Amino acid sequence: MTIPPGLDVIYADDAVVVVNKPSGLLSVPGKGEANQDCVAARVKAAYPGCIDQPSVHRLDQDTSGLLALALTTEAHRDLSMQFMDRLVGKRYTALIDGVLKEPGGVIELKFRLDPNNRPYQVYDAAKGKRGVTRWRNLGVEDGRTRVEFMPLTGRTHQLRLHAAHAKGLGFPIVGDRLYGTGTEPGQLKLHASLLRFRHPVTREPMEFVSPAPF
Repeated sequence: MTIPPGLDVIYADDAVVVVNKPSGLLSVPGKGEANQDCVAARVKAAYPGCIDQPSVHRLDQDTSGLLALALTTEAHRDLSMQFMDRLVGKRYTALIDGVLKEPGGVIELKFRLDPNNRPYQVYDAAKGKRGVTRWRNLGVEDGRTRVEFMPLTGRTHQLRLHAAHAKGLGFPIVGDRLYGTGTEPGQLKLHASLLRFRHPVTREPMEFVSPAPF
């Protein structure tokens, strides 16, 4: 089987594929002809018989790391329910553009989409949806702080907003084009470093680890 260039397969069987997505690659197709190349499209090309919509969760285009996809309808249904019921374990590694002195903690903020500036998310204590993230300080490196994020909810841009907002960590993630000073795709220092779920067929606990490339 020929794997399309850029598709780093960590694990694959008849039901599930886990890939290590590079920063700058879409998880699913976007709008327009120029935005059709994505992890889902590459998986479909590599695995004949794959369902039309294999994605069960997404990473932002600029976020790198572990991404699981389903090859069958049954696997897609089961994995989607695991994500919906928050039964999936996830950890992220990030470089924060500032020095943090706290050892860690919990960030809880309500935020929503800014309809006039999509896909930007804004803090809104009244109308926003609650996002909760545990974090741990992994050490300071040349004026930046390496952080481990453990999201307890799965809101859009949750980790990026929780890092950048004054009520969160107060510093953006390095290379963030929306909430920081990043200017091009592929610069964001946010990596999905751990993914844990039950196999949708065998029910075996599965855990995958991918060290951050930064």
